[in-house]
Amino acid sequence: MRAGKHAARPGAPPRFSRFTAARLEWSDPWRHPDVLAGTLLTFGATQPEPPVLFYEEDGDLLFISRWRETLARAFRFVVPDATLVEDLVDKERFQRLATALTLPVPGARRFDPATERPGELGLRFPVVLKPLTRRPESWDPVAGGAKALRVDTPPELAALWRRLAAAGLPLLAQELVPGAEQRIESYHAYVRPGGEVVGEFTGRKIRTWPLERGESTALELTDASDVAALGRDVLARLRFAGVAKLDFKRDPAGRLWLLEINPRFNLWHHLGAVAGVNLPALVYADLTGAQATRRAPPRARAGARWCRPWVDWRAARATGLPLWRWAPWALACDAKSVVAWDDPLPLLGAAVCRPLRSAARAIAAGYSLEPTGRRRSPSL
Repeated sequence: MRAGKHAARPGAPPRFSRFTAARLEWSDPWRHPDVLAGTLLTFGATQPEPPVLFYEEDGDLLFISRWRETLARAFRFVVPDATLVEDLVDKERFQRLATALTLPVPGARRFDPATERPGELGLRFPVVLKPLTRRPESWDPVAGGAKALRVDTPPELAALWRRLAAAGLPLLAQELVPGAEQRIESYHAYVRPGGEVVGEFTGRKIRTWPLERGESTALELTDASDVAALGRDVLARLRFAGVAKLDFKRDPAGRLWLLEINPRFNLWHHLGAVAGVNLPALVYADLTGAQATRRAPPRARAGARWCRPWVDWRAARATGLPLWRWAPWALACDAKSVVAWDDPLPLLGAAVCRPLRSAARAIAAGYSLEPTGRRRSPSL
């Protein structure tokens, strides 16, 4: 395995890995993209050949896309067309694009609680509310860590309106596709310019935390031919080139609805690599000129599982799964987030840094704890 260089948040697990050869100063790509670009370009100029860039979050994706011409002077990377990136990340733009291409998306509408009064959305309830572009620091206080908020009736939406308006975020209301989180399935692919699918696999969620519309805590690869076929068709209609994850939800009648497309690297790629389809490695081979002879895309091993143990046990417990049943299941997972017997420091480092970061955020927010445990603002 090659050693990597990381520009990641302080305390992020990759910074502690024995496979990390250098740690770059991190700057928020949302707030300080120019500083981050300067850090990367300074580093890239010292390397004997242009390094390959990988990116996992929406902020990283938008930064690389918007600074692509500058970064290409010192790095190699795969990123879709600039306009398409903006269309896929912004949920309102994605809804317009999907409608124009007749993609199978649920009905949705943009609204801004800060400037509009509660009114008729023209949608069937229940609906889910999402920020147009999700930034955890602004959305998590509204949704409590969930990716979206479920609203069952117009009166419930009206009761939430003041809280939503206070957040100052324009939102997308989307008709809810019935079914549990386990009915969310995904298609993952790396596509070369021209439409050649180099690698692909399908999967489904097992658990999330929070249990509804939360972050994935347990995943499983599948062999869903209809998901793969629809995923390929959607990417072909978009004339997509790059790495993508397409999230679908299967309704009670078995129909697949497209929820979103994420054109970036993600946690699923760890499981895919363990199961035989290493999408980041295929990208790396193309960018470094080491691609193998072109052939049919490899098949991933269906049934391979991934979990994030320290969060998944909470999700499992909330579903009624006892610890004595969950623990052997988790140990048998083919891939585990951060946990690796041959590289234990990421887990240990994250465990130490997490409470320190929480304390730092509390201090930065201007709060302290009274002996009773209640928060109070410091005296001015």
